[in-house]
Amino acid sequence: MQANFFKDIKIVELASVLAGPSVGMFFRELGAQVIKVENKKTGGDVTRNWKGPLEDRQSSFSAYYASVNFGKAVMELDLSDQKDLDQVLVFIQEADIVLTNFRKDAAERFGLTYSQLKVHKPSLIVGHLSGFGEYSNRLAFDVVLQAEAGYLHMCGPAGGPVCKMPVALIDILAGHQLKEGLLCALLHRLKTGNGSLVQVSLLDAALSALANQATNWLMGGHIPVSMGTQHPNIAPYGDVFFTSDHKGIVLATGTEKHFSILCQILGLENVLRDERFVTNATRVRNRSLLADILKPQIAKWQRTELLEVFVDKGVPAGAIRNMKEVFELPAAQNMLLKYNMPDGSPATCVKTVAFQWSD
Repeated sequence: MQANFFKDIKIVELASVLAGPSVGMFFRELGAQVIKVENKKTGGDVTRNWKGPLEDRQSSFSAYYASVNFGKAVMELDLSDQKDLDQVLVFIQEADIVLTNFRKDAAERFGLTYSQLKVHKPSLIVGHLSGFGEYSNRLAFDVVLQAEAGYLHMCGPAGGPVCKMPVALIDILAGHQLKEGLLCALLHRLKTGNGSLVQVSLLDAALSALANQATNWLMGGHIPVSMGTQHPNIAPYGDVFFTSDHKGIVLATGTEKHFSILCQILGLENVLRDERFVTNATRVRNRSLLADILKPQIAKWQRTELLEVFVDKGVPAGAIRNMKEVFELPAAQNMLLKYNMPDGSPATCVKTVAFQWSD
């Protein structure tokens, strides 16, 4: 049932790169028909050529492109050509949702703003993505937003150079925001018969996800700094250790119970009585000293053995896996999609839909 949840929904995807296409793929995975219109003048979506170092240079499509374009009907059209533009307008007249990331002047020039389109189809829903808001023409690639919204300042090792998240995090966050808005718009249309304009800027999406790091400043006056994997409010949380087989693990002891069991497993009951570590607040203040105490005890264990004990006893911890190891996990197999790209070449990507739905 999940695969056909939106089987009667038609979507025209005029957006490119990652955020907009990820939204189109979400609806396609749930059964919608998605027509992806790419710019013929530029050889299609720019991500077609964003290939990794080991990819076939002769292939027409990159793995990056494959990551968010499962199951779409792909067409290359030139919107500056009236015939092609008319074809797009026919698609839109038959659609429920249009996805765009045009700059305002370009959308107006093509007649593709919400105000222009709703005259001909009042029930149409338009989902629009921008970088810095509707009225800004500033170019907005993900790393720029990670910088402007404070992520770069917080990422990386303590005292080291700034780092970015190794995925286009802000694009993904904006895509999630747009999905949520479009689902609300579909519900609104079901109740009223009216369409809607749903707009998301990458900057707003980035700010919305700052969560406790934002309130640490807004309420506590603390400017978050880079701490590697560590947590500003909890210890040991995000602290990395290595086992006897030289494999990394990360701890996430979020409660006093977790910390107590951790110490018992490692034979460190005396640490529980040490005034420097008796509360989370004291552990945060003395986290480096605590890490020095934990390190040799963790190094006595094989990683698999230690993690099995942690799972059995209820201590949150994880193995630090590379991408090969991630997709060797049995659970990861359920998240894979295999399909053929527009040129017929095989592709494998990860689902955008991670929930299970039933009635």
